[in-house]
Amino acid sequence: MKTIDELLSEGVAGKRVFVRADLNVPLDGTTITDDGRIRAVVPTVKALADAGARVIVASHLGRPKGAPDPAFSLAPAAARLGELLGADVAFAEDTVGSSAEAVVTGLADGGVAVIENLRFNAGETSKDDAERAAFADKLAGLADVYVGDGFGAVHRKHASVFDLPKRLPHYAGYLIATEVGVLKKLTDEVKRPYVVALGGAKVSDKLAVIDQLLGRADRLLIGGGMAYTFLKAKGYEVGISLLQEDQIPAVQEYIERAGKNGVELVLPVDVLVAPEFPDLKTKAPANPTTVAADAIPADQEGLDIGPETRKLYASKLADAGTVFWNGPMGVFEHPDYAEGTKAVAQALVDAPGFTVVGGGDSAAAVRTLGFDENAFGHISTGGGASLEYLEGKTLPGLAALED
Repeated sequence: MKTIDELLSEGVAGKRVFVRADLNVPLDGTTITDDGRIRAVVPTVKALADAGARVIVASHLGRPKGAPDPAFSLAPAAARLGELLGADVAFAEDTVGSSAEAVVTGLADGGVAVIENLRFNAGETSKDDAERAAFADKLAGLADVYVGDGFGAVHRKHASVFDLPKRLPHYAGYLIATEVGVLKKLTDEVKRPYVVALGGAKVSDKLAVIDQLLGRADRLLIGGGMAYTFLKAKGYEVGISLLQEDQIPAVQEYIERAGKNGVELVLPVDVLVAPEFPDLKTKAPANPTTVAADAIPADQEGLDIGPETRKLYASKLADAGTVFWNGPMGVFEHPDYAEGTKAVAQALVDAPGFTVVGGGDSAAAVRTLGFDENAFGHISTGGGASLEYLEGKTLPGLAALED
């Protein structure tokens, strides 16, 4: 795929450059609680603006129902982008309507604008090719060139990700180029031992990637809510812990295959349990109990890996040549259940090899728990996109940029 450096070498002064970014940041009302994804696109936007382009930044945020919804406005993200750039950023109150047209027309060379949430238009996410194409045609009318830099959305066959680059000269931004380079290190250029730590709530979200990793990784460390389906598959009582009963047969097959393939599948040996889920708003003390992984009381819920498991997982990461981590080890948002996730993050910091934090909640946890982002080899902006790449899927947004 062509890169932004090639575009810059061709000259962009006075050209309208549409940058498909990923500004899908978490909000508490109108307050951004983690601006990592906005910071990630700044190098691309700044390089284009400094070269005299008229930059139109577009993104989705959340899951509105194909119509305007103030709760999902990109206005806070536009304001934060302006702060990070140290420049005024115009904001269009629609996607392809009169406001967007006026804002884009009013851009001077080197100017930057953000248009409103793409998902306020049903054509962005439509499964109907014609409806999606019609929206892409309107977006194409705003620009002369397309730069894809929203890695967190490249696994979606959406108008601004898949259809729009086919209508304009297209290039990969710095973020996407970096993310693809990192993923190649996890698939084609792996340094061993290759250790993968998987957490998060649902094992069903990770089945496909586990299937692939059983032929690639040397060790798989399992934590988070998904661990309880693995423990149940081994015949353990898991109490009222998060459990996907329908996935037990698949998990049992994976446990068996790991043994045959020589992949070390490591499960928790102890867990923190409590009779109920903690209050994440008040952060009131939860007073958890530590129990062995095969001795979870029937009326208790597992909410984090225990101290012995933290030590075990740290030891399994200590000599890693390559590490990929996706998904927290517990309910890290509550201080009583953050230690497992913190221990894995620290183990990545201490590991000698190339370490990748695989986006989503893992990336948020790293920042929430106060780690220096530079201590990791790479923090991805796209958890879902990273997982699908590792599954071996073709990602529509990358395929469109490669055409």
